Amino acid sequence: MKIIQKITTLLCLGLLTYSCNVLDQEPELQISDQRAITNLSGANSALFGAYDQLQGVYQGRLQRVGDVSGDVSQSIGTWDFYREMDTYAVSADNTEILDLWTFIYRTVNQTNNLITEVPKIDAIQAEKDNILGQAHFLRALAFFDAARIWGGVPGVVGNLGIPLVLTPSRGVDENSFPARATLQATYAQVKSDLNEALRLLPENQANNAATRGRATKNAARALLSRLHLYLGEWNEAESRASEVIADSKFTLVPYASIFSSDNSNESIFEVQFNNADQSGLRYWYAPGALGGRGELAANTDFYNSFSNQDSRKALFGRDNVVGVWYPSKYIRAGNVDNAHVLRLAEMYLNRAEARAKKSTPDLVGARADLNMVRNRAGIGLFTDDIPLLMAIERERRWEFFAEGHIFFDLVRTGRALTVLRNVNRRNGPPVSLTDANRQLMPIPRSDIDSNPNITQNPGYGN
Repeated sequence: MKIIQKITTLLCLGLLTYSCNVLDQEPELQISDQRAITNLSGANSALFGAYDQLQGVYQGRLQRVGDVSGDVSQSIGTWDFYREMDTYAVSADNTEILDLWTFIYRTVNQTNNLITEVPKIDAIQAEKDNILGQAHFLRALAFFDAARIWGGVPGVVGNLGIPLVLTPSRGVDENSFPARATLQATYAQVKSDLNEALRLLPENQANNAATRGRATKNAARALLSRLHLYLGEWNEAESRASEVIADSKFTLVPYASIFSSDNSNESIFEVQFNNADQSGLRYWYAPGALGGRGELAANTDFYNSFSNQDSRKALFGRDNVVGVWYPSKYIRAGNVDNAHVLRLAEMYLNRAEARAKKSTPDLVGARADLNMVRNRAGIGLFTDDIPLLMAIERERRWEFFAEGHIFFDLVRTGRALTVLRNVNRRNGPPVSLTDANRQLMPIPRSDIDSNPNITQNPGYGN
């Protein structure tokens, strides 16, 4: 499936004169989806297809953009699309950015088919509600990721959001060339989808061995907590995180065990991979001796920031041939590592930040949440060596390396232009992010060229 999708994308790039718009690809397959969703079995198959498209986002692409564009990973190889991210010189022809755009909007189209067709099928309402709730969650996640990659954060950077495609694409017509919504409208749609998911979803997914790989009410609450942080809605971010933390099915577990097995008790939502449907999480980091490409490595200054007592430091390996450290969270044979999208540690750090920032700060509560994560890592209580908010930011960096948070956290907090200065690199001189426009990625050139209604982000030309 993924090979076919890749070929389709490459054909589109070569046939731009035929308006091969990523937002309107594969109409025959899309019509097939419509025709297939005529009963519960077809709806469940289409839902599986939506999760399959999401794999294309979280098989490593989003994680690498978040890390390499920050200062925790670095490009040590020769591939331009990562070198561009590492040096804040991303072009509109960057194939990794194009692939993200493609898989995000394929996810959106799959969910749009479900949201349109499932209400018409003959099935128990609870079964239809569950499918629709998952579809709304997946669409919210896709739109949210697109917003932070290409749209920005209200009040920090960006004015335009993304094309809010809310109906299935079933052929080329005037709806095939959508303009970008405002940034505020984009985040409002994410919130609307998550609230609808929260209304429709069950607390748990029954009869599913990988229940943490399917959307639930707690997954919607957790993503809402993250969304509220982006929007500066501190009370709401705290409340949603507290709801998840209060559920006894979630506990902090030994750090290494999160990644050595699937769907631990810390996991809220993981994108699932297996031997038949492998991920690319390890490939770009793992050295050749372990079957990887070794194109990326941990930033040396970042690795050295860990204390020797920190259990998270053990989740790096040493490539002695090249002389670099690389993240080893995803190192299982067969490329079967799941992607950890939402987990309990984030809820503690979301709540810590929200408590510290709300109009009447709860600094005692914020410190307690921070210390939950620090104690699990084995580094003890926060000692006021730096201001509390900086400590929370630092903890997020240590906790979520190779999970795609770092660059987006720096952007949403307005810290990117300050922190990403004179970042040391192995492959060249230190680099700095000095252009505020480069906090956003460019809309892929293929869609700019084929859709006259899409406006490119400032700083990337026409």
